[in-house]
Amino acid sequence: MTTMTTVSAQAFRDGMARLGAAVNIVTTHGPAGMYGLTASSVCSVTDAPPTLLVCMKRASGLRDFFVTNGSLCVNVLAADHQNLSGIFAGMTDLNMEGRFTTGEWRTMVSGAPALSGAIACFDTAIVRTIEVGTHTIFLCEVLDVELGETPIGLVYFQRKYHHLRDSADPDLKLPVLANGKSSAVA
Repeated sequence: MTTMTTVSAQAFRDGMARLGAAVNIVTTHGPAGMYGLTASSVCSVTDAPPTLLVCMKRASGLRDFFVTNGSLCVNVLAADHQNLSGIFAGMTDLNMEGRFTTGEWRTMVSGAPALSGAIACFDTAIVRTIEVGTHTIFLCEVLDVELGETPIGLVYFQRKYHHLRDSADPDLKLPVLANGKSSAVA
């Protein structure tokens, strides 16, 4: 029998930083209240029935609110929503109610907040949760999808934001970042 060794948590995090991912704000609204957080651990599971998963760190303190509400909306951020990512990641002094005063929000089928101008909004019902290590995995059946018109996406890679555009449209203007530079991945 082969003995397996485990990599260090730091080595794992450094490797995962090289796995580029869309930046999302995941929201919920229901009996437990209205909550949201920034997440990049979101992916498709199957299209029959349409299902996605969201991973949430239990230490965030929001897990139970999402479970109680039983639904969530994955809002895929456009490049011009980069500031909202930081707000919903808790990088400001805004409380949860204050976070929802930023951006323009509406509701979809589940009642969870959907961000106007998002690249896509996936409104879902939470059908199962799985506890793994420090995180909860939410398996969610998609109730509704709205596709936005913004052609420039926001991704997180190497612990930095990057703007993703369709390489077939070389004339597409990229937004300028706070540091005055444009960041693009074609």
